[in-house]
Amino acid sequence: MKEIEQYNNDIFEKIKHIDNDGNEYWLARELQHVLEYKEWRKFNSVIEKAVNACKGSNYDASDHFVQLDKMIDIAKGAKRKIKDYKLSRYACYLIVQNADSHMKVIALGQTYFAIQTRRQELSDAEYQLLSEDEKRLYRRKQTKDGNKALYRIARKKGVKDLDRFTNSGYRGLYNGETANDIAKRKNLRYREEILDNMGSAELGINVFRITETELLLGMQEKQDEEKANKTHYKVGKVIREALKKLGSPMPEGLPTPKKSLKQIEKEQKQLYNEVNK
Repeated sequence: MKEIEQYNNDIFEKIKHIDNDGNEYWLARELQHVLEYKEWRKFNSVIEKAVNACKGSNYDASDHFVQLDKMIDIAKGAKRKIKDYKLSRYACYLIVQNADSHMKVIALGQTYFAIQTRRQELSDAEYQLLSEDEKRLYRRKQTKDGNKALYRIARKKGVKDLDRFTNSGYRGLYNGETANDIAKRKNLRYREEILDNMGSAELGINVFRITETELLLGMQEKQDEEKANKTHYKVGKVIREALKKLGSPMPEGLPTPKKSLKQIEKEQKQLYNEVNK
């Protein structure tokens, strides 16, 4: 286990990237070298197997394998276009599962990504052992992943104004409040993300709103922006009514945490850097 942890810190973490939305990703060309594949042709065939495995698991491969075209310098100032991929953690997991397991580095990679990917999906018992901040971080990731899938299918169903679509869901769930109304009630700064300032219970309610809307939009046969907005509103409203019947607090009645998740993540990063100096 100690060997795997060292491998994680010294190799995989060094080639991990973070995008503007805070999402982690790896580049296939860099992963190729770490996994000791000398030829792109052979490594690309492993990627193709991983893509097929992703599709076979009913995941959208385009969410995990994003093809990139790069220009590289070659002899005498000339340039050549090469193919690369922006990979999610799950994509890396599938790649190492389809690579040559006889190589020691692949075996270590399989164990590493299996452990890390497993941490993304917790059982109810595991979830209950988390602290409130850990639960918030876990639920926040679910809302990020869920919104990506929701907005993708919303566009397919004809939605062009995503702000209006998003506010339709919030208005149904929050008794007419839009995202701006919720932000003002929570006393947030301009453009501060409201989902980063929710407790785990409120985030869980929004995860339900997001996933149920995605399911219903998938059943919508034609492109119809107004119908999609009404569906999102209806889902929010039905969830609100269900909370009333259960005697649960309304989402706007739940307390706003003292610290945003951005602040918590910043503090965690600072602590990590201090420990690893």
